[in-house]
Amino acid sequence: MALNNSQYDSIMRDYNLRQIKHRRLRDERVQEVRQKLPRIKEIDDKIASVSVQCGKRLLSGESASLTDLRNEIAALSRERETLLCSAGYPADYLEMTYDCPDCLDTGYIGGRKCRCFCKAEIDLLYTQSNLQNILEDENFETFSLEYYSEDIVDASGVSSLARAKKAFEVCRQFTRDFDQTFSNLFFYGDTGVGKTFLSHCVAKELLDTTHSVVYFSAQELFEAFARKRFGKTEEDNGFSDIIYGCDLFIIDDLGTELTNSFVSSELFLCINERLSRRRSTIISTNLSLKTFADTYSERIFSRISNSYTMLKLFGNDIRLIKKLEKQAKK
Repeated sequence: MALNNSQYDSIMRDYNLRQIKHRRLRDERVQEVRQKLPRIKEIDDKIASVSVQCGKRLLSGESASLTDLRNEIAALSRERETLLCSAGYPADYLEMTYDCPDCLDTGYIGGRKCRCFCKAEIDLLYTQSNLQNILEDENFETFSLEYYSEDIVDASGVSSLARAKKAFEVCRQFTRDFDQTFSNLFFYGDTGVGKTFLSHCVAKELLDTTHSVVYFSAQELFEAFARKRFGKTEEDNGFSDIIYGCDLFIIDDLGTELTNSFVSSELFLCINERLSRRRSTIISTNLSLKTFADTYSERIFSRISNSYTMLKLFGNDIRLIKKLEKQAKK
């Protein structure tokens, strides 16, 4: 996944600040040492002068006496190190320092992203996802099927456990195939049965592989749309790029917001635009499919039913069970 321009610029600004910080630190050390050891400046000036001579001779093709000049630079460098050590400084005290010695705080090694750049990508994407803290607890590793029962079945005779197993595997496959296959997920069913949890599982897996993920509850999303549409300023501030351009967009608890024609219109635009851009979306709702269609229109429901994998979850309220378990331990 490629970062958008603003994300990339944000990371590169950080690298620029690192370089400025370390150059300032080196300048301060040079000034400190030269005040205590005036000979250091003379050595540095001499090294600079001899280095210029080396460069001139290389350009003119005079390579015969380069060895003598290089030996002189080496001798001056050894003298500088000796002076520093005798004054109680490390031998490399005047060398440039870096946060990342591998890429020298450039973010790249031989045209390829350094490991520190990849970490910066993930950190940035986590921060912008609205999910930074919760994914430590809610991910594929912590998802448990023990809260689902074989004894609770729906009208088709399928158990709560079987539905959960299927949803878990579909989500796993969704993340594995994410870069090769365009798909979307629609979770529906009872309150507290793991719809949001599974969305978080997918989000963490993709964020950890440097995909951009943005999460909004339905209420937060439509409030943001309203500010954009009816606010005093017409500036978009990158909101459209975030909503329509991120790799995965999660709309959680659809149906809990105050629904009206504006909400339905914005929801259709969001769904349609992301489909046209082939950007994946996850939607979760507590509404039944019939109530969903009645609430948001057949046009929206048709878009979703034809373009999303529909995953039903039902059973006991896991949030309530966990809450009771915590209380029992106190």
